[in-house]
Amino acid sequence: MLPAGSAVRVRLDRPRTNLEESALAARPATTGSRAGKAAPARTNKGTVIPQLGWHQVRPAPIVLVSGTETFLAERAIRQLRDFLKLEDPSLEISDVQADSYAPGELLTLASPSLFGEPRLIRVSNVEKCSDTFLVEALDYLENPAEDTYVVLRHGGGVRGKKLLDTIRSGLGGAIEIVCTELKKDTEKYEFAANEFKAAGKRVTASALRQLVAAFSDDLAELSAACQQLIADATSEVTETTVDRYYGGRVETNAFKVADWAIAGRNGEALITLRHALSSGADPVPIVAAFAVKIRTMAKVFGARGGSAQLGAQFGLAPWQVERAQKDLRGWSDEGLARCILMLAETDAAVKGAGRDPVFALERLIGVIARRGEQ
Repeated sequence: MLPAGSAVRVRLDRPRTNLEESALAARPATTGSRAGKAAPARTNKGTVIPQLGWHQVRPAPIVLVSGTETFLAERAIRQLRDFLKLEDPSLEISDVQADSYAPGELLTLASPSLFGEPRLIRVSNVEKCSDTFLVEALDYLENPAEDTYVVLRHGGGVRGKKLLDTIRSGLGGAIEIVCTELKKDTEKYEFAANEFKAAGKRVTASALRQLVAAFSDDLAELSAACQQLIADATSEVTETTVDRYYGGRVETNAFKVADWAIAGRNGEALITLRHALSSGADPVPIVAAFAVKIRTMAKVFGARGGSAQLGAQFGLAPWQVERAQKDLRGWSDEGLARCILMLAETDAAVKGAGRDPVFALERLIGVIARRGEQ
């Protein structure tokens, strides 16, 4: 058994299984790539331990999994489990609830067994921990057990702050896996792209955009959709593939309404709008989708430079710049300005200033489909 935190080399005389590849993927990359860079991120005052992304999880005596993104946290913990099981199939796994903790439970589970099997102790709800757990966890940091990996899942909040500060100060030889919520579409796009890359499956940029548009509200659903396509598609995943599997979901998405209108397809935009509204969609996020698209177009309008350069300048992904440039064909600055004013009026109307939010939306679609021309 290698010391916790050290590199682990697994030699096989056969091809690795999918599970083994998944487990080994949890190791930090040795290259200088952005995804594999494992340098400490001192985002918290007094932090000296490595703060890594969910995909960089690796063994350590204490593994603090922090952040509000439950899906990524669960995946990181699962990858660590698979990694340790691959290293030693006799791994003993125990689960502890920090909010209903029994005195002495952590010490008992960490005590050496008769045959010396390694142990993985997963502690959940640390953000709701009892006083007893807090005291015993702080004591445990003073002398962590050998061949034992304690995973502490903290979902956010101030409860347990003393424990977090102590861990981040370096006591116990910990690492922190930071699982923050992916809020930007660019982050979700990158996440989806990495799902396909890890599986060795080719996917087009338009297909990725369709998936992100359809499942932007739930990262777990986005991942599940990616895995479904990875498992079923026999060739490159395209926008047509996504439409075949998730067309209903995509078609009722607010951004699909905006896409049709910006493309000048007034009839299709109205049909999609009515479909969305009949499916329970609220007018407010539909207007917000228009605002995102038009705002991006306004940023790019008249700008010179490559997509990467403009993306860095405006805080956009290169594909967003390219899409906005494509959408802007045939638009004038007066027409764009007129649509921006109409957006403000429609936003107020759907939020209570108008009597008929649906009519306001339909009027907005008509103006945008005409590219703001009278």
